Amino acid sequence: MVSEAIRDPAKDDLLTPQNSTFIIIDYQPVQVNSIASMDRQILVNNITGAAKAAVVYGLPIIHSTVNVKTGLNKPPIPTIRKALDKYPTYDRTTINSWEDVEFRKAVEATGRKKLIMTALWTEACLTFPALDALKEGYEVYVLVDAVGGTSVAAHEAALRRIEQAGAKLSSVPQLFCELQRDWKRAETVPAFINLFIETGGTAGIQFSYDKQG
Repeated sequence: MVSEAIRDPAKDDLLTPQNSTFIIIDYQPVQVNSIASMDRQILVNNITGAAKAAVVYGLPIIHSTVNVKTGLNKPPIPTIRKALDKYPTYDRTTINSWEDVEFRKAVEATGRKKLIMTALWTEACLTFPALDALKEGYEVYVLVDAVGGTSVAAHEAALRRIEQAGAKLSSVPQLFCELQRDWKRAETVPAFINLFIETGGTAGIQFSYDKQG
């Protein structure tokens, strides 16, 4: 079995560590505790796994919080703080992070057009910057199982609005596989396996890993 030559990772149509940026917005206690569109623990597991994947594969990471400096809100949940402890946060007062100058400049500074975007809530803090980014020519990829809304209806309506505007819907397992792409990229295989284990998707991937070992 022979893999084809690795495509140019900067120009690849699929997500690669060299062409994409990971954006994470407002995974703070109040927001997490208000989610009603999916199981909150699964949400936490998924967003933590996605954040860890961004670290493992060396993506630029833009982490934004809201109202921590004003004292109106608390810092991110512990698992996110731990996963992203070496990355700065851009605290803001705007509901739409795209209207925060520091946040937008951080995104622009990456020089990348593919944005993997996650936020709470889907209907506000995800939708608004996603729509603005799309309008400015960015490609937006939304991890639907790592974002949530105040109701199933609000979450699903927001996803439809974003998709209709041109965003691409994806998932956390798909992100793992898209960034890894080939078992021959051995340096990230152990972390790749651990990401699946930590997010609960172990059966098939563990079998594949055992077979190749």
